[in-house]
Amino acid sequence: MIDRVILTCGEPAGIGPELAAKVAGCGVDFAYLGDPRHLPCGTDWTPIEAPGDPVPVGSLPVLRHDFTAPNQPGQPDPANAEGVIDVIARAVDLVMAGQASAICTLPINKQALQEGAGFAYPGHTEYLAHLAGDVPVAMMLSSTTVSPPCRVVPATIHIPLSLVPAALTPETLEQAIRITHAAMIAQFNIAAPRIAVAGINPHAGEGGRMGREESDWIGPLLDRLRGEGLIITGPLPADTMFHAPARARYDAAICAYHDQALIPIKTLDFAGGVNITLGLPFIRTSPDHGTAFDIAGTGKADPTSTIAALTMARDMAAGRR
Repeated sequence: MIDRVILTCGEPAGIGPELAAKVAGCGVDFAYLGDPRHLPCGTDWTPIEAPGDPVPVGSLPVLRHDFTAPNQPGQPDPANAEGVIDVIARAVDLVMAGQASAICTLPINKQALQEGAGFAYPGHTEYLAHLAGDVPVAMMLSSTTVSPPCRVVPATIHIPLSLVPAALTPETLEQAIRITHAAMIAQFNIAAPRIAVAGINPHAGEGGRMGREESDWIGPLLDRLRGEGLIITGPLPADTMFHAPARARYDAAICAYHDQALIPIKTLDFAGGVNITLGLPFIRTSPDHGTAFDIAGTGKADPTSTIAALTMARDMAAGRR
């Protein structure tokens, strides 16, 4: 397998092209997959035919993928939606063929893809799962600059809060726990991962006074998994799970819904958070932010999370080998 990471371009009207130019020479061997015309003027880039081709030190290696239209910072063009989708699929083909060690994806804009190409997936995570053969996956957000680390996995992801109680089933929660447990062993080299599980209700239901999900089925599910040998604590009150002494007691936290997981990590490590898709047959990371149309093209984009995501992709690939 070629050690180089593939960095996909994401939405060209966002901060992705600017970030790609800024992180060239960051110490991680990667190749940018996208249209070089979308890169900031003056970017030092070198065209390559295959991911492993050599390039001058400090120059951005570019696997060219031409788009229909130029990029207008802050204004997504529907004509480029197909290009964004095709780049993701091409990156998966490359890594599945052993032509790259991992994928790091720059942010996409789901609305732009839906309007321009009828994109049928809630986000990157679900589309990558489809490309990998409709495998079950989980989305992990991991800190890189705080200790103990904060690693969170929402059991339900991109759905309205009103739909969470119906979507959070014993099967959904068990799948998130098992995928996380396996990934902590295989990709993070933690032989006996400790997993904490948050309740869905305030105070984890407080004995049924604030909700019964914890006592009716979450607690019994965790008891069964503990009986199999998994190291699990919970269901725990989510509001006391994320200060440093609490984080020291587990390696990953399973949360009931999107904001329950993402608010703590974005508070603790806003610039250094990394999005990781667990359960795929390849490694995929992404910076933990969006397209930032409001600052696209201004030069203000912070590359910290992109560097963290590239570094984590490289290190996870090395650990897997």
